[in-house]
Amino acid sequence: MTTPQDLDDRFRETLAALPAAERRRDPADPVTDDAPLTGAQVLDLFDAQVTSRQLDLAGRWLRSFGEGFYTIGSAGHEGNAAVAAALRPTDPALLHYRSGAFYCRRAAQAAAEPELSAEPELSGAPEPSGDPVRSGDPEPSGDLETSADPQPSGAEPTVGGFAAYAEAARDVLRGMAASSQEPIAGGRHKVFGRADLAIVPTTSTIASHLPRAVGMGLAVERLRRLDSAGRRTGAGVRVGSGAGAAHAPWPPDAIVVCSFGDASVNHASATAAFNTAGWYDHAGLRIPVLFVCEDNGLGISVRSPEGWVEATLRAKPGIRYFSADGTDPVQTYAVAAEAAAWVRRTRRPAVLHLRTVRLMGHAGADAETAYRSPAELAEDLDRDPVVATARLLVDAGVATGEELLARYDETGWQVRRLAEEVLAEPKLVSAADVVSALAPRRPVRLARAVADAAARASGPGAGARAEAFGGKPPELAGPMTLAQSINAALADGMLDHPQMAIFGEDVAAKGGVYGVTKGLRDRFGAARVFDTLLDETSVLGLGLGAGLAGMLPVPEIQYLAYLHNAEDQLRGEAATMQFFSQGAFRNPMVVRVAGLAYQEGFGGHFHNDNSVAVLRDVPGLVVAVPARPDDAAPMLRTCLASAAVDGSVCVFLEPIALYHTRDLYAEGDGEWLAGYPEPGGWVAGHVPIGRARVYRVGSADDLTIITFGNGVRMSLRAAAVLADEGVGTRVVDLRWLAPLPVADIIRESSATGRVLVVDETRRSGGVGEGVIAALVDAGYVGAARRVAGVDSFVPLGPAARQVLVSAEAITDGARTLLAR
Repeated sequence: MTTPQDLDDRFRETLAALPAAERRRDPADPVTDDAPLTGAQVLDLFDAQVTSRQLDLAGRWLRSFGEGFYTIGSAGHEGNAAVAAALRPTDPALLHYRSGAFYCRRAAQAAAEPELSAEPELSGAPEPSGDPVRSGDPEPSGDLETSADPQPSGAEPTVGGFAAYAEAARDVLRGMAASSQEPIAGGRHKVFGRADLAIVPTTSTIASHLPRAVGMGLAVERLRRLDSAGRRTGAGVRVGSGAGAAHAPWPPDAIVVCSFGDASVNHASATAAFNTAGWYDHAGLRIPVLFVCEDNGLGISVRSPEGWVEATLRAKPGIRYFSADGTDPVQTYAVAAEAAAWVRRTRRPAVLHLRTVRLMGHAGADAETAYRSPAELAEDLDRDPVVATARLLVDAGVATGEELLARYDETGWQVRRLAEEVLAEPKLVSAADVVSALAPRRPVRLARAVADAAARASGPGAGARAEAFGGKPPELAGPMTLAQSINAALADGMLDHPQMAIFGEDVAAKGGVYGVTKGLRDRFGAARVFDTLLDETSVLGLGLGAGLAGMLPVPEIQYLAYLHNAEDQLRGEAATMQFFSQGAFRNPMVVRVAGLAYQEGFGGHFHNDNSVAVLRDVPGLVVAVPARPDDAAPMLRTCLASAAVDGSVCVFLEPIALYHTRDLYAEGDGEWLAGYPEPGGWVAGHVPIGRARVYRVGSADDLTIITFGNGVRMSLRAAAVLADEGVGTRVVDLRWLAPLPVADIIRESSATGRVLVVDETRRSGGVGEGVIAALVDAGYVGAARRVAGVDSFVPLGPAARQVLVSAEAITDGARTLLAR
């Protein structure tokens, strides 16, 4: 394999052998007669590449004595420095883990605050046409007009050698060494990210960040259009509500950049992202995203078949294809600038296929000789992009090999010095330190946000609210079902949060499969309530990107079973954002999911899914399950406030079987209906995260039933039967499955000393396990028993009753417990 020593020796030998040019070239002149870069700019690229290379070598050195914890390097991919130079430092970027040189160049750009950019400014000309464009197609008509000829973003003068890259080098070294001083993740992971560089941290290795990039592109364009409309009216654009409003995080004409490896093109997340970008382009909507595929031909040891990546990328409908040799800095810069200019001008997606090599293996422990021949390794060494840049500089007469080697050695010495300094920095030393950035909870601020919303709805916003509800606010509509209450709360949320958007499959024109979003598109317009394509990964990806861009997304997953197609978008992307950025980036989002079982006349396991374990296992995720109409609205308001105030990722799990339920004990009693509170009652009815609701039946002294969702209605029915037998019951509706209302569980359980946990999910991995564990951890010494669903998928028709909890099973379980 190519060792760090081999790579260093080969570089030195090659530079020493480069013959000096016959004449020196002025660094301010183009590096070659027809090049878009000056000698000084190429020298800057060389310094960025060398810094990245020396960081890779330092990572292996740190690992050799147990102080380096991340050795996936960028060697062979350093051509991405030219991609960074072709972009603006305000273009948000989600980077591949081999993007070291890009990160270094972006940091230097931002520090220099260049006045010139790689592409022209937008001027507010007509929107581009809606026809999809591929490589080789003519330019679309109606593109945004441009100003003067494009100027390279790298046009700022060089500051000389390593000085421009020292800060970026320290960032990367801190990440390798898990230093708590690392500026973005604080020692939690090695990522490329910094808010002031518009680099969004991502730990993805296999494309799970691509759907987010599409969502960011959609949001950036939406905010740009709002900004254009605001400029025409003199209003400008702000996102947020009330005192928490903020300007959009990036310039109106920004484009989103997302890089990934060649093996990732085969991943389902990448397929979803490309398809979504092309689908929206075909529909006439704009997604200004530049995908950058860094193709070294390998996914660890698995080869990408020759020509496969190009054929795959070229075949993506609606996505313009660009290609460059990533070992040639001039070509890479020229093509990247062209691609970025095209995306910026047309506001349409494109992919830059960058051919690279991989040096020193996949990571520190990778033995390439097990799957690559010596000839292949030597061929890659011959295409070393840092050597190619050095050769260009020497051939052009900008520098000699000896001068470049001196820069290389100086950078190496400085990187080693910084590495030694970083070793002395503290690491995370407690669980509290580790989780401090995970999911902030500020209940007082949430309560205040709800109070502020109530004040707006009953004060300055009263007129608009009445108009939105057709002159009849929901509090005047009489008792409501669960579905109707959620619908009204969504409408109130849309009124209070101008940046809120509702989207998903069938939510707009149809109003959702169960009518929960009925009428919302007509009230708030297709820009804020819209249908998506049928792909849950893309639905959540749109939410991820929109939240990051300053919106308050409320995506809908049509059925809980469908969430499992895309759950990593919540686990690996949404829930980790604050954790890996110490709150510098947030993913505020409320995901509505129709779920759980007990549908009559319609079902099977896809429409009656009772599996929630995957949600409860995600650190920091808020999981709400409203059972009654009078809980649904305040809980939804709490989730929206939590997303807006704390950046929370919330899942609002709605029991399908209770959507239109009206009765509790007997047909026609209307006991499962509830009135919608007027804004003046929102504060008194506020439901904090992690607080249960307790129903007392009879004396309430004999038995505590702990349940949620459909179990609440069944348990209340069972409690009525037990009351006739002289048994007093407390029915505890958890309402929140994450975090569990542990204090309420302990208090209500201790009050009776007998606990029946009614879990409509499954015996294994169900919610009941968490409740019993909470009781054990608290030292509860009373009696406890569970009634839970069978470890089975939910079958179709009457057979479902054989595996699901029933009111009769609850009654029998209670009697058994009381008989002890």
